Amino acid sequence: MSNDTDKTARFNELAEAYSTDLYRYAMWICGNDALAKDLVQETFLRAWRSLDSLKDTGAAKSWLITIVRREFARTFERKVPKFTDVDKVVVVDDDVLEPDERTERELLRNGILRLDQKYRNPLLLQVVFGHSCEEIAEQLGISKSAVMTQLFRAREKLVRQLQKDGVTGNVHELF
Repeated sequence: MSNDTDKTARFNELAEAYSTDLYRYAMWICGNDALAKDLVQETFLRAWRSLDSLKDTGAAKSWLITIVRREFARTFERKVPKFTDVDKVVVVDDDVLEPDERTERELLRNGILRLDQKYRNPLLLQVVFGHSCEEIAEQLGISKSAVMTQLFRAREKLVRQLQKDGVTGNVHELF
């Protein structure tokens, strides 16, 4: 009985400590409140089932973020897309939108999400979570120098994308 109590206490500590960070990360990768909440809930369900395999509590956050990322990928494996009759689609010209309607934050978020996963994941871990290069390297299983290179290239690719999207001014200040 005390083993179940210990497991419950460990799990409750993880949930309390990391639920906000996991939700924030899930929102960044999916952009949908309901889906982000589902991802976090599914993450905690999987974490509960595998809690005994977590030996180092210092690695808990990285472990949970990895689960969120994998759950997000799984949602598209299971999801069957809805098909729409092309004749019924209404086309909206993006040029009609006023610049104020396209916020810098939305453009930045969309730009990050369009990056290849190789560049997007380290950038999100640094920007959203504030992880150091060492922490990112450990979580992604790559060297610190590879992380630094990927972060540099991610920022350069993002700047080019934002400039292509019409963001004016110093785009380096956005992140």
